[in-house]
Amino acid sequence: MKTNNLGYPRIGSNRELKKANELYWAGKISPENLLAAGSTIRKENWQLQAENGIDLIPSNDFSLYDQVLDLTLTLGAIPERYQEFARTNNSLDLYFAMARGAQKDGQDVVAMEMTKWFDTNYHYIVPEFTKNQKFELFSTKIIAEFIEAKNLGIITKPVLIGPVSYLLLGKEKEDGFHRIDLIEKLLPVYFEILNALQKEGAEYIQLDEPFLALNLTDKERNAITHVYNEISKKFSSLKIILANYFDCFGENLETVLALPVHTLHLDLVRCSSQLDDILESGKLDNSVNLSLGVVDGRNIWKNDFKKSLALIEKAVTALGENRILVAPSCSLIHSPCDLDLETNDATLTPEIKQWLAFAKQKIQEVSLLKNLASENISVADATQLEANIVANNNRKTSKLIHNEKVKNRVASIVESDSKRNNTFATRRQKQAEALQLPLFPTTTIGSFPQTAEVRSWRAKFKKGELTQAEYDALLKKETEETIRFQEESGIDVLVHGEFERNDMVEYFGEQLDGFTFTKNGWVQSYGSRCVKPPVIYGDVSRPNPMTVKWAEFAQSLTPKWVKGMLTGPVTILQWSFVRNDQPRSETCTQIALAIRDEVVDLEKAGIKIIQIDEPAIREGLPLRKEEWANYLEWAIKAFRISASDVADDTQIHTHMCYSEFNDIIQNIADMDADVITIECSRSQMELLDAFADFKYPNEIGPGVYDIHSPRVPSNEEMVHLLKKAASVIPADQLWVNPDCGLKTRHWDETKKALIEMVNAAKKMRVAASHLETI
Repeated sequence: MKTNNLGYPRIGSNRELKKANELYWAGKISPENLLAAGSTIRKENWQLQAENGIDLIPSNDFSLYDQVLDLTLTLGAIPERYQEFARTNNSLDLYFAMARGAQKDGQDVVAMEMTKWFDTNYHYIVPEFTKNQKFELFSTKIIAEFIEAKNLGIITKPVLIGPVSYLLLGKEKEDGFHRIDLIEKLLPVYFEILNALQKEGAEYIQLDEPFLALNLTDKERNAITHVYNEISKKFSSLKIILANYFDCFGENLETVLALPVHTLHLDLVRCSSQLDDILESGKLDNSVNLSLGVVDGRNIWKNDFKKSLALIEKAVTALGENRILVAPSCSLIHSPCDLDLETNDATLTPEIKQWLAFAKQKIQEVSLLKNLASENISVADATQLEANIVANNNRKTSKLIHNEKVKNRVASIVESDSKRNNTFATRRQKQAEALQLPLFPTTTIGSFPQTAEVRSWRAKFKKGELTQAEYDALLKKETEETIRFQEESGIDVLVHGEFERNDMVEYFGEQLDGFTFTKNGWVQSYGSRCVKPPVIYGDVSRPNPMTVKWAEFAQSLTPKWVKGMLTGPVTILQWSFVRNDQPRSETCTQIALAIRDEVVDLEKAGIKIIQIDEPAIREGLPLRKEEWANYLEWAIKAFRISASDVADDTQIHTHMCYSEFNDIIQNIADMDADVITIECSRSQMELLDAFADFKYPNEIGPGVYDIHSPRVPSNEEMVHLLKKAASVIPADQLWVNPDCGLKTRHWDETKKALIEMVNAAKKMRVAASHLETI
């Protein structure tokens, strides 16, 4: 029996990668310094796994920004708009220009599109394909990192996104072909990579095909069969580990069982039943091994050894010990690095901490499970098994978890709790009378730049170096300056800037019962953006108002409307580490009731526009379509519960980003938000097509510039996007806004971009007033 790890967090235990990237982007360190920081992280990760008993240690799981972008560069699939930039810049700056866009030496290139990695909160850079797409080995990163580890005395298992999944992750940028048709052009470059790795001494290769967890077409399944038959013919001595995760193989199982691969990796956390499906099918070839993903790679709860050992024992009994690998369910990129760094009992109490495991602890669990599944268990291992049983039992019986008042409130919900008083048509008229907004009203998504100075105030306040009064005075000054800037720039619906908030989920979790927090539980969201998800360990309720104080203060500063800013129940659920001892729908409904209380209090305080952000609605959609209806029923209902207890003339907004909506547009409409703002700039308004084809009835703000890029678009560029939007959505339904919050941007670029945005809206109003074609 071996231990197998699919991937390890690449940000560094203290977010060293984030810091190095941002220093490089600011021109404060050299390319060599940045690459050295990456090398240090890789070395530490490889050695940590080796020291903790991992047999198959991954390489090429490290990335400076995104693993899909890495592969795009490796395969030479560089979009045409970067060709001139590539000729005059180094490959590192080309890489970051593709990820973030760039304005440099008179060159102005926009970033590639970014979207969610399956049903996670990780974002990847979407490959772009043309009918005559060419592929070539442009970057040898995967080979170089294998050699780097070998020079340290560690023979790793290179990890590569499989060719079929890579194509399916991308988008066709012209009509007349399906991206899967490119497989014959793509395969030779994969063969070149595999050949180079084999020559360097690689024995195992992990090819990730997570699309095997989705409903594939016959054409896509045939491509899988073709690809792995060809790889087997050319590289018969390589041990190919075919990795699927996040769900079952489903109807793809028969195809998978016929593949000539060395090992199949199974996510037994998301789908424990697939082990029985495989063993009972009688179709698993005697030469194929199973990698059992029994340790949860996406959550932070300590493994239940008794349950995992039962699965391992079943597989060993059927196949023999030599055909079994013990592994996490997926890459540990979705887990924080190390629980040992949580040394502050005030942040994370010992009682709750005993229930948790981060990435380092998860690989220790994998190794321990291997030992416990063997015939000869050491005394030390037996002691750890007993400690695991005790910790899991303590969690089940803890008084911290259950709140009968919360459970009873959920049980007493009736249908009217999830409905507004009147239809949108009636509400819209009343809101128009109450709010008196112009055509193409302008707003932002909520947050404004959180400078180093603002972050330092928060740090000093938490350390006790600032009193509450001193901290509040600083925040009030920053808030007022932001209100004044918005007034002066001509924005119609203002926001207070959210300077008191650390993160859009963490801020609310800190004020809700049933949540706790880590000090160093960071995970990568995209690029250098790291988030520290709250931990939902018990029943959720709101003991006190959470945002009313700052919303009231901001509204008192201006005669213009200021939006109340909230995070929605589904997003709080999705972007937290959620308790796994009750259905997620139950936890989500508890959160919805807490947000509902906040909405009501904001309205009572005179806030007439309230935004309830739900960027994670689409992300939470199950991967398999047969499971969609159940999820959408409770997720949409949770949003409506949170938003429905207000008067008709109170305008409810929601915001969504970096997701495809075509398949669930009816459900988005069923949310019945008065205004929805969405990300559209990176896709050049492509995402708006779903709303247009559906004839979306409510108001909509398609983002007109990409806040994840430092470039400042011109108002002409934004007018072009708005005209595209107005060609498919009636002008009187359109809002003008950035595509996401501005927290991560700098003030200079923010001010310039928002002034351009307001000018774009003014031009659209002039065009409309002259009855010009928009």
